[in-house]
Formats: sequence, C-alpha cells, structure tokens
Amino acid sequence: MKARVQQTVDAAADDLEALARQIFAQPELGFKEHHTAGLVHEWFDRLGLAHRDGIAVTGTRADLQCGAAGPTVAVLGELDSLLCWEHPERDPRTGAVHACGHNAQIAMMLGAGLALKEVAPQLSGRIALMAVPAEEYVELEERLKFREQGQLEFLGGKAEMVRLGAFDDVDVAMMVHASTRPEDGDIAVGGTNNGVVAKFVRFLGRTSHAGGAPDQGINALSAARVALAGIDALRETFKDDDHIRVHPIVTRGGDVVNAIPADVRVELFCRGASVEAIEVAHRKVDRALKAGALAIGGAVEITTLPGYLPLSHDPSLINLFRANAQAVVGPANVRDKGHGGGSTDMGDISHLVPTVHPYAGGASGAGHGADYRIDDYRKAVLNPAKVMAMTAIDLLADDAREAKRIKAEFKPQMTKDAYLSYLRRLSTTTLFRAEDLD
Repeated sequence: MKARVQQTVDAAADDLEALARQIFAQPELGFKEHHTAGLVHEWFDRLGLAHRDGIAVTGTRADLQCGAAGPTVAVLGELDSLLCWEHPERDPRTGAVHACGHNAQIAMMLGAGLALKEVAPQLSGRIALMAVPAEEYVELEERLKFREQGQLEFLGGKAEMVRLGAFDDVDVAMMVHASTRPEDGDIAVGGTNNGVVAKFVRFLGRTSHAGGAPDQGINALSAARVALAGIDALRETFKDDDHIRVHPIVTRGGDVVNAIPADVRVELFCRGASVEAIEVAHRKVDRALKAGALAIGGAVEITTLPGYLPLSHDPSLINLFRANAQAVVGPANVRDKGHGGGSTDMGDISHLVPTVHPYAGGASGAGHGADYRIDDYRKAVLNPAKVMAMTAIDLLADDAREAKRIKAEFKPQMTKDAYLSYLRRLSTTTLFRAEDLD
C-alpha cells in the first residue's frame, strides 16, 4: 500500500505542482479565500468525493470512506495567504501573497487524498480531507466587523471550524507546513510552537489644530508612543524559557498631519510557550497600554482576542511520521524540530485530539518576507503528501489498530466545551480613561 501511494503521488506530480502554482498566482486573505476554495471543490469533484462547503465562511471538507468502519484521520491544508506589500509577486490590489507556503499545503493535502483513495478499501475508518481558512491571524479590525455582522465568532479558521462541529468526529489530525530553514532538512518533526493572544487597541484623544492650538488637543498618537515604549521596557521582565514575543503595529496614526490625532489604532500579538506565560505577559501589556493613555490624559479601548494555543505533538504520531519520512527522503534528511517562536492554530487542535504538524523543505527566503519562494515542489508538496498518506496507512491498517491505540492513550488538554469556554473568556473589551483617576 505504501509503495502504491508513493507511485500515485509521483504520477500526479505535474498536476499537483500546477495546482500549487495556480493558488500562488491568486492569493486570498483569511475568510475571503473563495477562489481557492473553489479549486479545492473542483479537486474533490475530480476524486468523486461529496464535500461540505462554506464551513467557517470558506472552509471545506470531503470524507474518503475506507473499506470498513473505524476512526477518522484528518489531513489538513490551509487556504489563506498573508499580507506583504514588499513581495514582488503580491496581488497588486490587496497586497496578498503566499509567503508562508499554504498553497503547497493545499496541494499536498489533495495529493495525499488522491493517493489514499487507491488503498482506502484495504483500510478501516475514514480520511477527512479538510481545507481550512484563515490560519494567518491578520486584519483584526476587519475580522471584528465580520464578527459584528454574525459571519463568525472566532477570528481564526480552525477555532471557527471546531465551534461549528467540523472536528467533532476527528480522532487524529495531521498537516505539514513548508519551511525555509536549512537546519530543518527535507522534513523536520516534533518540537513545539508558541501560542498567541492578540489585541486590537484604540487610543482615544481629542482633535485640535496641530499648529495653532495643540494645547487644546489630546494626542492619541503620543499615548500610543508612550505605551509602545512601556512594552519595550517590559521585555527584560519576561523569562527566557517562556519565549515571550510582543510585536505591535500601528494601523492608524491619525487622519491629517495638521490635526492632533484623536483615534489611533494598534494591533499586537503577545506570544509565549505556555498558556500561563501568555496570561502573565498580556496582562503586563495591558498595563503599558493603559499607562500611555494615563500619561497623555486620554483613553484606551483594549479588545483582547484569543489567538492560538501552544502547539504540542502526540509522541506516537511523531514516531510514525518520522519512520515514513525516513523511508521517503532518507534518515539523514529528517531532522528534529526545536521550539518555534511563531504560532499556528494547529496548536488548538493539538489540545483536543492527537496531532502531528511537521515541516517540509523546498522553500527559501524569510517566512512572511519579501523574498519567500518555493523553489522545489517535490520537497514542498510531493514528499509530505507521500508521508502523510503513508502515516494514514499505518493508522488505519490492520483494523485501525494504531489509530485506536493512539486515541485510547491520548489525554486531551481540553474538551471542546472547555476550549470554547476558554476562548470566550479571553474575548474582552475594556475602556480605560485617564479622567477616571483624576
């Protein structure tokens, strides 16, 4: 069976690379990936699979039934791109570009599905092929408007799909992300990633003529500058082992240069290696934000948003994936992944079901950067498609013995209800006004 799935992926190599390139050529941002989702629908139709579309706006899922009943193994790919106006191949209208390799993820997910269809009658269970929206946690202000309109509750794609029940029957989940790091080799397994809490912040002041009557205004931009200086001063208070990262951007700095800014907006991430470390760090950040408003005499409205939970891997899945990766690319080209300072909503899934999220080579440049490229689609698409299909075979062969064992031994860090309650508890908006302390 493993030889057959590798042959099937190789036979479809040109089609899979063409799909990845087609998605790259038409990048779309989170919850707006309608064209990309349509390409996935066409592939599901080509595979003869019924699919449920419009999950969390643009998400889609098709189930490949095996020859006998058993657990469900989910193979995931992400639909969205991100923003990078400096990238030469960005969409000139939106700034969107696939500078993180999600176009390769969709192709490898479909490649694994194409291959597994060939051997599914010999397996027990079900393979859920899932194209998930909005992994990149961007455009917070716009997504908050989507939430206000009732289009979604959570601003990340996998959290929304969990809320809507798309993962309710999933017993094991896997996906592979492209990597530009030479030290990751052709495939890197294991390791951990930071979680993240996000904030959308409005500093509120009073406008006046910037040249003629600045004394009559309250400069919201100055409040933001003081707050950002306060965040910088906090950095030495974070423990090294907690891997805290706080990085803000100013998305609105004022309206016109000759008026004191009265509405300044900031988006920021507070990342860390554990839920507990993030909780401490983002409360410290709140103090710095309030200090900016207090110093200038204005106000600050802080909307805290649940981002992603830290990523952890199931050790049994790591072992299965590593063995199959070594069979495909050779032991010398499979590396152990360390801790990553970035974040992924696959971390949320890893708290609920056994999960593996390795990395595959084939890309170069800086992740999320202007020089990001996929140079080798064999490494970025074909190899991980083969390894995911082979790992699914290990899980669902022999009456799904391995999948059943892994599911029985897995101790979820959260139930679905506890997870959703945690996200909702984090979702808060508070208004702090300096005048209340006068």
